[in-house]
Amino acid sequence: MRPGVASGQREGYVAALTGLWKRLAWALTELESIAADPSELFDEQAVLERLPPLQYALHASSELALGLRPPAGAEAAHAELADALAGARDATAEVAEVLELGGAGVAETLLPEWRGALFRVRLARLRVATPKPLPAEPSVEPESPGHGDALAATVLAVSGAGVFAAGATLGLWPVWALGLALFASGVLVYSPRP
Repeated sequence: MRPGVASGQREGYVAALTGLWKRLAWALTELESIAADPSELFDEQAVLERLPPLQYALHASSELALGLRPPAGAEAAHAELADALAGARDATAEVAEVLELGGAGVAETLLPEWRGALFRVRLARLRVATPKPLPAEPSVEPESPGHGDALAATVLAVSGAGVFAAGATLGLWPVWALGLALFASGVLVYSPRP
Protein backbone atom coordinates (compact mmCIF):
# COMPACT_ATOMS: atom_id res chain seq x y z
CA MET A 1 0.00 0.00 0.00
CA ARG A 2 1.33 3.45 -0.88
CA PRO A 3 2.17 5.82 2.02
CA GLY A 4 -0.49 8.35 0.96
CA VAL A 5 -3.22 5.70 0.89
CA ALA A 6 -2.18 4.32 4.29
CA SER A 7 -2.12 7.83 5.72
CA GLY A 8 -5.59 8.56 4.34
CA GLN A 9 -6.94 5.29 5.72
CA ARG A 10 -5.48 6.07 9.17
CA GLU A 11 -6.96 9.60 9.12
CA GLY A 12 -10.39 8.24 8.15
CA TYR A 13 -10.17 5.64 10.89
CA VAL A 14 -9.17 8.26 13.49
CA ALA A 15 -12.07 10.50 12.41
CA ALA A 16 -14.52 7.59 12.69
CA LEU A 17 -13.20 6.70 16.15
CA THR A 18 -13.50 10.32 17.23
CA GLY A 19 -17.15 10.35 16.14
CA LEU A 20 -17.76 7.04 17.91
CA TRP A 21 -16.21 8.36 21.10
CA LYS A 22 -18.17 11.63 21.01
CA ARG A 23 -21.41 9.63 20.85
CA LEU A 24 -20.30 7.22 23.53
CA ALA A 25 -18.59 9.49 26.08
CA TRP A 26 -21.77 10.87 27.66
CA ALA A 27 -23.34 7.41 27.93
CA LEU A 28 -20.22 5.91 29.45
CA THR A 29 -20.01 8.74 31.99
CA GLU A 30 -23.66 8.25 32.96
CA LEU A 31 -23.26 4.49 33.27
CA GLU A 32 -20.15 4.89 35.39
CA SER A 33 -21.95 7.30 37.72
CA ILE A 34 -24.76 4.76 38.24
CA ALA A 35 -22.28 1.91 38.75
CA ALA A 36 -20.16 3.94 41.17
CA ASP A 37 -23.00 4.63 43.62
CA PRO A 38 -24.84 1.51 44.78
CA SER A 39 -27.47 3.64 46.53
CA GLU A 40 -28.69 4.85 43.11
CA LEU A 41 -29.88 1.32 42.36
CA PHE A 42 -32.42 1.55 45.18
CA ASP A 43 -34.28 4.15 43.12
CA GLU A 44 -35.05 1.30 40.75
CA GLN A 45 -37.62 3.07 38.60
CA ALA A 46 -35.36 6.05 37.88
CA VAL A 47 -32.40 3.82 36.99
CA LEU A 48 -34.58 1.59 34.81
CA GLU A 49 -35.72 4.70 32.90
CA ARG A 50 -32.13 5.91 32.44
CA LEU A 51 -30.60 2.61 31.31
CA PRO A 52 -32.31 1.92 27.92
CA PRO A 53 -30.90 4.95 26.05
CA LEU A 54 -27.48 4.30 27.60
CA GLN A 55 -27.66 0.65 26.58
CA TYR A 56 -28.58 1.74 23.06
CA ALA A 57 -25.57 4.07 22.93
CA LEU A 58 -23.33 1.12 23.82
CA HIS A 59 -25.08 -1.06 21.24
CA ALA A 60 -24.78 1.54 18.46
CA SER A 61 -21.11 2.16 19.31
CA SER A 62 -20.43 -1.57 19.29
CA GLU A 63 -22.05 -1.92 15.85
CA LEU A 64 -20.14 1.10 14.54
CA ALA A 65 -16.85 -0.33 15.80
CA LEU A 66 -17.57 -3.62 14.05
CA GLY A 67 -18.15 -1.72 10.81
CA LEU A 68 -14.81 0.10 10.91
CA ARG A 69 -11.78 -1.24 9.13
CA PRO A 70 -8.67 -0.49 11.18
CA PRO A 71 -5.40 0.40 9.46
CA ALA A 72 -2.55 -2.08 9.41
CA GLY A 73 -1.06 -2.58 12.84
CA ALA A 74 -4.17 -1.48 14.74
CA GLU A 75 -6.21 -4.64 14.23
CA ALA A 76 -5.62 -6.12 17.70
CA ALA A 77 -6.37 -2.87 19.55
CA HIS A 78 -9.49 -2.33 17.43
CA ALA A 79 -10.71 -5.88 18.11
CA GLU A 80 -10.18 -5.25 21.83
CA LEU A 81 -12.29 -2.07 21.61
CA ALA A 82 -15.12 -3.84 19.77
CA ASP A 83 -15.04 -6.69 22.31
CA ALA A 84 -15.01 -4.25 25.26
CA LEU A 85 -18.00 -2.36 23.86
CA ALA A 86 -19.94 -5.61 23.40
CA GLY A 87 -18.99 -6.72 26.92
CA ALA A 88 -20.12 -3.40 28.45
CA ARG A 89 -23.37 -3.58 26.49
CA ASP A 90 -24.04 -7.11 27.75
CA ALA A 91 -23.09 -6.29 31.36
CA THR A 92 -25.42 -3.25 31.30
CA ALA A 93 -28.25 -5.37 29.94
CA GLU A 94 -27.66 -7.95 32.66
CA VAL A 95 -27.74 -5.28 35.39
CA ALA A 96 -30.97 -3.85 33.97
CA GLU A 97 -32.59 -7.28 33.81
CA VAL A 98 -31.53 -8.25 37.33
CA LEU A 99 -32.61 -4.87 38.68
CA GLU A 100 -36.02 -5.27 37.09
CA LEU A 101 -36.54 -8.89 38.16
CA GLY A 102 -34.60 -9.18 41.42
CA GLY A 103 -34.36 -5.67 42.77
CA ALA A 104 -31.52 -3.43 43.86
CA GLY A 105 -30.07 -5.82 46.43
CA VAL A 106 -29.48 -8.52 43.84
CA ALA A 107 -28.30 -6.05 41.18
CA GLU A 108 -25.76 -4.63 43.61
CA THR A 109 -23.82 -7.91 43.46
CA LEU A 110 -23.20 -7.29 39.76
CA LEU A 111 -21.66 -3.82 40.25
CA PRO A 112 -17.96 -4.84 40.40
CA GLU A 113 -18.24 -6.81 37.16
CA TRP A 114 -20.21 -3.99 35.52
CA ARG A 115 -17.65 -1.37 36.59
CA GLY A 116 -14.90 -3.59 35.20
CA ALA A 117 -16.68 -3.89 31.85
CA LEU A 118 -17.12 -0.11 31.65
CA PHE A 119 -13.48 0.49 32.60
CA ARG A 120 -12.38 -1.99 29.95
CA VAL A 121 -14.02 0.25 27.31
CA ARG A 122 -11.94 3.23 28.45
CA LEU A 123 -8.79 1.11 28.52
CA ALA A 124 -9.45 -0.25 25.04
CA ARG A 125 -10.06 3.26 23.74
CA LEU A 126 -6.75 4.35 25.20
CA ARG A 127 -4.97 1.48 23.48
CA VAL A 128 -6.58 2.31 20.15
CA ALA A 129 -5.74 6.00 20.51
CA THR A 130 -2.12 5.40 21.52
CA PRO A 131 -0.07 4.15 18.60
CA LYS A 132 2.46 1.46 19.32
CA PRO A 133 6.03 2.77 19.52
CA LEU A 134 8.39 1.85 16.75
CA PRO A 135 10.67 -1.04 17.60
CA ALA A 136 13.90 0.18 19.11
CA GLU A 137 17.26 -0.93 17.90
CA PRO A 138 18.49 -3.86 19.89
CA SER A 139 20.84 -2.67 22.55
CA VAL A 140 24.14 -4.38 22.99
CA GLU A 141 24.42 -5.57 26.55
CA PRO A 142 27.87 -5.65 28.04
CA GLU A 143 28.97 -9.15 28.83
CA SER A 144 28.11 -10.03 32.35
CA PRO A 145 30.91 -11.45 34.41
CA GLY A 146 30.84 -15.19 34.61
CA HIS A 147 30.48 -17.28 37.73
CA GLY A 148 34.22 -17.98 37.63
CA ASP A 149 34.99 -14.31 38.25
CA ALA A 150 32.66 -14.24 41.24
CA LEU A 151 34.19 -17.43 42.66
CA ALA A 152 37.74 -16.12 42.20
CA ALA A 153 36.80 -12.83 43.86
CA THR A 154 35.25 -14.65 46.81
CA VAL A 155 38.30 -16.91 47.28
CA LEU A 156 40.65 -13.90 47.11
CA ALA A 157 38.56 -11.88 49.57
CA VAL A 158 38.22 -14.72 52.10
CA SER A 159 41.87 -15.76 51.89
CA GLY A 160 42.95 -12.10 52.02
CA ALA A 161 40.89 -11.57 55.15
CA GLY A 162 42.38 -14.69 56.74
CA VAL A 163 45.97 -13.71 55.87
CA PHE A 164 45.36 -10.16 57.13
CA ALA A 165 43.92 -11.45 60.43
CA ALA A 166 46.89 -13.83 60.90
CA GLY A 167 49.41 -11.07 60.12
CA ALA A 168 47.71 -8.61 62.46
CA THR A 169 47.54 -11.20 65.25
CA LEU A 170 51.20 -12.13 64.89
CA GLY A 171 52.26 -8.51 64.44
CA LEU A 172 53.91 -9.18 61.07
CA TRP A 173 53.21 -6.22 58.85
CA PRO A 174 54.35 -7.89 55.58
CA VAL A 175 51.80 -10.68 56.16
CA TRP A 176 48.88 -8.37 56.87
CA ALA A 177 49.90 -6.20 53.90
CA LEU A 178 49.74 -9.33 51.73
CA GLY A 179 46.27 -10.03 53.17
CA LEU A 180 45.10 -6.52 52.25
CA ALA A 181 46.50 -6.95 48.75
CA LEU A 182 44.67 -10.26 48.29
CA PHE A 183 41.42 -8.75 49.58
CA ALA A 184 41.75 -5.71 47.26
CA SER A 185 42.50 -7.94 44.27
CA GLY A 186 39.21 -9.75 44.96
CA VAL A 187 37.40 -6.45 44.49
CA LEU A 188 39.31 -5.78 41.26
CA VAL A 189 38.60 -9.23 39.82
CA TYR A 190 34.86 -8.90 40.20
CA SER A 191 32.92 -5.69 40.16
CA PRO A 192 29.22 -6.03 39.23
CA ARG A 193 27.99 -3.87 36.38
CA PRO A 194 24.63 -2.08 36.47
